[in-house]
Amino acid sequence: MIPTSPVTVAAAAAVVLLVLVGVLNRVRGPSDEARESERAHEAAREREPPVEIGETYEFGVTELTDHHSGREVAVGKVEGFVVFTEDVPSDLGKGDVIRAKVLSFNEGRTSADATFVSRA
Repeated sequence: MIPTSPVTVAAAAAVVLLVLVGVLNRVRGPSDEARESERAHEAAREREPPVEIGETYEFGVTELTDHHSGREVAVGKVEGFVVFTEDVPSDLGKGDVIRAKVLSFNEGRTSADATFVSRA
């Protein structure tokens, strides 16, 4: 016998709805933002980095985030190339312009790690 109480029917309908949403998300594939991020990553792999280890560059901070190092880093771009900058002042914010010295490239040379030198 199939239960027909309103609560059971509502719960079954919710489960069916969740399954349908999951199926639709898989059919649609990744978001436009995810596809654009993947394209940018692939383009970065195909070109030489526009920065050199040991050199200092000036750029705007696009965001502050926790890096794999566990510390907050400033993220910015030099000619579209992502630079993660450590040892930033605690009052640094998005939009601030800084100078940073490039220390190393990350795997695939698609981004670089740097250390804060000064505010521009």
